[in-house]
Amino acid sequence: MKKSILSILVCAIALVFSNDTLAQNFRKIDKSPMDATAYPTDWKNPDKLAKVVYSRPQLKGRSLDKLAPKGKVWRTGANEAVEITFYKDVTFGGKPVKAGTYTLFTIPGDNEWTVILSTARNVWGAYFYNESEDVVRVMAKVSKAKSTLEVFSMAFDGKGNDADLYMGWGDVLVSVPVKG
Repeated sequence: MKKSILSILVCAIALVFSNDTLAQNFRKIDKSPMDATAYPTDWKNPDKLAKVVYSRPQLKGRSLDKLAPKGKVWRTGANEAVEITFYKDVTFGGKPVKAGTYTLFTIPGDNEWTVILSTARNVWGAYFYNESEDVVRVMAKVSKAKSTLEVFSMAFDGKGNDADLYMGWGDVLVSVPVKG
């Protein structure tokens, strides 16, 4: 009888403490969550021209100039620098680019932004940006957004194999043509 009670007690203690050993420690939701946009935007269409994976910082009462300083290389979002994949050879801002995955950096300006495709991969921020890794640099038009965007956003819009990549934040809208 003592062995039965002792066995039951040991099993009960093991069950109580085994919950902690099986529990996962998941991180809280990121304040600048990752997102992706692709062209064509129809998720049913597997024949993509391009896909962008980026993180989405929020203004939260801060100025765009503070978060994306003019004249300085910016990671174009938050956390890891943006990765853009071209599934076909394209012209990006009028310059030829081979199919592949690149890191996208920008240098904000008043009337235009410099958009940079780099061979650097798995880059956190723009802290280790190296101009010698640039594939192309193109100038992108800046216009005023119709409405203010609290959260940094990227999207494609176009027809056929021709699209524009839009980047918007605050009242700034930047566009770069992508042709396949």
